[in-house]
Amino acid sequence: MPNRLAHETSPYLLQHADNPVDWWPWSAEAFEEARERNVPVLLSVGYSSCHWCHVMAHESFEDQQTADDLNAHYVSIKVDREERPDVDAVYMEAVQAATGQGGWPMTVFLTPDAEPFYFGTYFPPAPRQGMPSFRQVLQGVHQAWEERRDEVTEVAGKIVRDLAGREISYGDAQTPGEEELAQALLGLTREYDPQRGGFGGAPKFPPSMVLEFLLRHHARTGAEGALQMASDTCERMARGGIYDQLGGGFARYSVDRDWVVPHFEKMLYDNALLCRVYAHLWRATGSELARRVALETADFMVRELRTNEGGFSSALDADSDDGTGKHVEGAYYVWTPEQLREVLGEQDAELAAQYFGVTEEGTFEAGASVLQLPQQQEGLVDAGKIASVRERLLAARAERSAPGRDDKVVAAWNGLAIAALAETGAYFDRPDLVEAAGAAADLLVRLHLDEQARLTRTSKDGHAGANAGVLEDYADVAEGFLALASVTGEGVWLEFAGFLLDHVLVRFTDPESGSLYDTAADAEQLIRRPQDPTDNAAPSGWTAAANALLGYAAHTGSEPHRTAAEKALGVVKALGPRVPRFVGWGLAAAEAALDGPREVAIVGPSLDHEGTRTLHRTALLGTAPGAVVAVGAPESDEFPLLTGRPLVGGEPAAYVCRNFTCDAPTTEVERLRAVLSS
Repeated sequence: MPNRLAHETSPYLLQHADNPVDWWPWSAEAFEEARERNVPVLLSVGYSSCHWCHVMAHESFEDQQTADDLNAHYVSIKVDREERPDVDAVYMEAVQAATGQGGWPMTVFLTPDAEPFYFGTYFPPAPRQGMPSFRQVLQGVHQAWEERRDEVTEVAGKIVRDLAGREISYGDAQTPGEEELAQALLGLTREYDPQRGGFGGAPKFPPSMVLEFLLRHHARTGAEGALQMASDTCERMARGGIYDQLGGGFARYSVDRDWVVPHFEKMLYDNALLCRVYAHLWRATGSELARRVALETADFMVRELRTNEGGFSSALDADSDDGTGKHVEGAYYVWTPEQLREVLGEQDAELAAQYFGVTEEGTFEAGASVLQLPQQQEGLVDAGKIASVRERLLAARAERSAPGRDDKVVAAWNGLAIAALAETGAYFDRPDLVEAAGAAADLLVRLHLDEQARLTRTSKDGHAGANAGVLEDYADVAEGFLALASVTGEGVWLEFAGFLLDHVLVRFTDPESGSLYDTAADAEQLIRRPQDPTDNAAPSGWTAAANALLGYAAHTGSEPHRTAAEKALGVVKALGPRVPRFVGWGLAAAEAALDGPREVAIVGPSLDHEGTRTLHRTALLGTAPGAVVAVGAPESDEFPLLTGRPLVGGEPAAYVCRNFTCDAPTTEVERLRAVLSS
């Protein structure tokens, strides 16, 4: 019989709806139940494409004896971290503070007042490698609750007090200057892996936000080292197993330093961020590889993640059926030489094995290999033959059991996808990608925004979820809308971005210090109001807000938005020189602030006019960090930047300003290109 999760919209919660565990969703009623029964709460946090979450679910939450223990002695709450990043952040901070590490599945034991007192991540069904079994943990916690209650509540109270004292060292609320950005670059150079690209050791994550900083830093200063680190890292990732060589798109991370074996789940946020990075790398260098990867990644998102309603799904699972009924990580993506021969025949299989690095011993498990592009002599291979091989392998792969898809639409990640698809479509003359960005934006406005422009975090199958948007939702959706406005010339997207950023100013910003909180002032009160300025898998709400506020201020001249952006960047001044890998988006925003950012207005008789189109495209392809672009007819009320900007000699013209100073308007493409790349 299904439990209380049967009526939830989260695919992750629905995966647990038939467990024998009497699960509750996160709710006041669950904690009230714990108070009435005088039992502790088990909080289990995960997400639908998390491999070890599935493992623990199968081993423990589907086990009747374990469920009996849980149902007798606990109120069990299941949370999808993608729906409730605030709950996840607060308790993850406690887990990391107590144990020095964290991850998912996250397992936390709470008092009925939601105060944590015991922590862990994955627990096995039997003792293993020094870990107790999950049932041993359940029995131990139950015993402590019954026999040493005072001690438990004292520990819980101390943890909550310690968390309350972990306030952020904010810096001096000033934008980072040349010195801090140079120090950040030096810090990245020290952690850079020159042999393999990327930063640090295994596991290795795609450093998309740091790459944006490096590209912007090169554009502003001409620093060749910054461009080299960005382009070499992008090339190594694109040639590695972390990139899907057949279908496009990136896996979550590489388990090794060489980008060979990925953790196979594919997340929307990674692909949106990386699609944009490769498009920006092409804009800076003209690299054919960057162009191909940007377009293939965009096509992957539209083909495999787009929902019927026009939004974008959260993720594809790492695991899938290997053909025997068993769910295995990577089964959909890996190949043995024998499988190549079955699909391609002897001769073409040999070519494919050499081209994609498929070996007899394998690079993954059970003699299978992850496809890579290990050699750099693509020009020596018949391109038509390789295209045919790729096509046949892709068709054969489509016959395999596909990984599950988390169909939940997350506002923040759709905002990132809108920005990536709008820009990629504009750069490469792919109006279909711009249309896909517009359709996702329409869905967010229609389904996720209420009359006060308050955002709902998630939706599924055209139904809005119950959870309020957090700072990253407001910031990333505003970022997507600003990109869409620049690409389409539709000022309504600038207007919507303004509505969202007004909420950031009023509901998420500390009026005294200008620091930002991850949840709104009127949001559900947790044991601590989460506040994290460091970038993780996606930009933090804090740094994303700084970037969006800066872009909106450049479009509109709004002093409150500019001031808020500068105050928010104070934390980047403090963190950038010390931990540049974890504040890349903030450093990228700081580059834009140092450069202006530049304000570009393109006026022309119409958007269909060839001269207008050419100047508009040139403006979008300018590399000046964070430059904003408005396009429209003279005196159009679509964008504030168009006001008082006439045609020049009856011809379309470009106006470029920065720091309250404007260049003379120009009708010449080359002149505009030079101004936006200097």
